[in-house]
Amino acid sequence: MNDEWISVLMQLRERREPCVLLTLLADKGSVPRNCGTKMIVGRQQSFLTIGGGHLEFQCIAMAREMLEKQVTAPHTEHFNLGARLGQCCGGMTTVLFEPLIQQQPQIMVFGAGHVGQALVALLSTLPCHITWVDERPDMFSAVPKGVTTWQAEDPLDAVKSAAAQSYFIVMTHHHPRDLELTEAILKRGDYRYLGLIGSQTKRQRFEYRLSGKGITEQQLSTLRCPVGLSDVKGKLPAEIAVAIAAEIIAVYQVAT
Repeated sequence: MNDEWISVLMQLRERREPCVLLTLLADKGSVPRNCGTKMIVGRQQSFLTIGGGHLEFQCIAMAREMLEKQVTAPHTEHFNLGARLGQCCGGMTTVLFEPLIQQQPQIMVFGAGHVGQALVALLSTLPCHITWVDERPDMFSAVPKGVTTWQAEDPLDAVKSAAAQSYFIVMTHHHPRDLELTEAILKRGDYRYLGLIGSQTKRQRFEYRLSGKGITEQQLSTLRCPVGLSDVKGKLPAEIAVAIAAEIIAVYQVAT
């Protein structure tokens, strides 16, 4: 049996791209492909074939609907390959739909300054979903493909709307804004990662103020500040961005 589908799945897994594996389980009469034939459907691409025609078209649509709704349970569908389905074979077939979903990190970056621009440019090359937030006009002049921008009148709205287990990086142009964002994220408590740009002195000042707002020591221990892997040195925006991205990669690889 052709095992090309295994190589395709491995490539998609490396890129953390969700997909649905289609397998012909049974056939009766004249069918376009034999039992065991496989096809893989991603959000944008499909790989291999279960015979083409309207059957394949319909199966691709069903698989993408599963991906859109993040369905995780496998199920089977039965098809009569007659004129109603636009197939001239006249047989019957059963297709198994197996969703293989790897959740991509949901990353929210607050701040579109020099470091924010360098970080988002780097993160956009990784298998993740990025929302880039800044309330200042004209800050998103160069937005990498696939990145969602949000010129929020109140960035706290972005905190409230974020999905559970999101990754937050706070690096705005305004320390009071950093403080209120950090407080809101800490109080949510359901984040996967929270990084705050700044020195150890900034962390100490924020810890003092956040403690006065009811944030516990245990909550503060989850805050990464200074943000980024300490082994990656440098003060240039690109160097800081590499340190932060490396730390995020380390976190989401553990979660895989």
